[in-house]
Amino acid sequence: MSTAYALTGAEIFDGESWHADSALVVDGGLAKDIVAASTLPGDLRKVELKGGKLVPGFIDIQVNGGGGVLLNDGPSVDAIRTICDAHFAFGTTALLPTLITDTPEITAAALAAGKAAAQEKVAGFLGLHIEGPHLSVSHKGTHDPKLIRPMDDADLVALIEAVQEIPVLLTTVAPETVPVDKIRAMADAGVIVSLGHSGASYEVAMAAKDAGATMVTHLFNAMSQLGHRSPGVVGAVLQSGELSAGLIADGFHVDKASMSIALRAKQGPSKIFLVTDAMSTIGTDITSFTLNGRKITRAGGRLTLEDGTLAGADLDMISAVRFVHRELGLSLDEALRMASLYPAESIRIDHRYGRLAPGFVANIVHLDDNLDVNHVWIDGDSHYAR
Repeated sequence: MSTAYALTGAEIFDGESWHADSALVVDGGLAKDIVAASTLPGDLRKVELKGGKLVPGFIDIQVNGGGGVLLNDGPSVDAIRTICDAHFAFGTTALLPTLITDTPEITAAALAAGKAAAQEKVAGFLGLHIEGPHLSVSHKGTHDPKLIRPMDDADLVALIEAVQEIPVLLTTVAPETVPVDKIRAMADAGVIVSLGHSGASYEVAMAAKDAGATMVTHLFNAMSQLGHRSPGVVGAVLQSGELSAGLIADGFHVDKASMSIALRAKQGPSKIFLVTDAMSTIGTDITSFTLNGRKITRAGGRLTLEDGTLAGADLDMISAVRFVHRELGLSLDEALRMASLYPAESIRIDHRYGRLAPGFVANIVHLDDNLDVNHVWIDGDSHYAR
């Protein structure tokens, strides 16, 4: 029995171009082709959509939680599944559950949960982001300073071993605390190294890039800024064509003018892409929760510690897309690429994700004309319908 079907009745964005009066043919969990709707075989199952837009599923590489669950609270396959499920309703079809700085035991549990989630093929799970604990205390953000520590050989070995079983393993480190030989060893083993929570100089950041770091975590936030005599980490990512960078586009973490300036200044081919830095609030109405024993309050679109420090984000991916499109004036094409193709490139999965093209994984989002999510398909199977 054929598993093929065609999605018709909506404008299609393949990641590069728009297609009108066309159909997206899906077979075996993969996109097969985009063809004129009038040429579809009569016996092919059709899913008729009433307008709107079909776009590549969003990819979020920094997701601390969702559905009332924070990965730090108890890393497990069930927690990972709950986080992935919560983000489907907002167009995120693939993500990296993210562990905020924690104890060695919790970190080990997260790596074990990531290995198990990969084996079980949890829908939406791409791999893990281990954010810390090898960061700069002076740029800790919401990370608990009591848990921040240097990287020792056992930490290095654990990551190198884990990447053999976890499809994508990303870690955020401060390059002034993690020597270049360890960065090089991680990169050589296939771990994606991102620079963040760092007060490093431009020179130290570029040395880490030369050793194999390829990314910067949440651009502008918790890092050395662009100064006229000290370009810092921000200067390194804008100047280097080899460093990509995540951006939290909620209007609280980064000023709109700074976002626009960075987008104009960024050297390619690596890009700035969208991340949510979402916490457990996504998909719920909860108003507070705890991280490492500290209360975080949700109010006015912000998540904050008691001292007012931003503590992750109360942000979903379609809201980030709408923000950069409507508030920054980016074309819808570019806003969508920032949520799909560019993050796929940053974690080296753009040969299978980030486009609606033959042979690509059929992760598909149907948006209405207001850019709200109507329906989501993951690996060609329906996972969310409004």
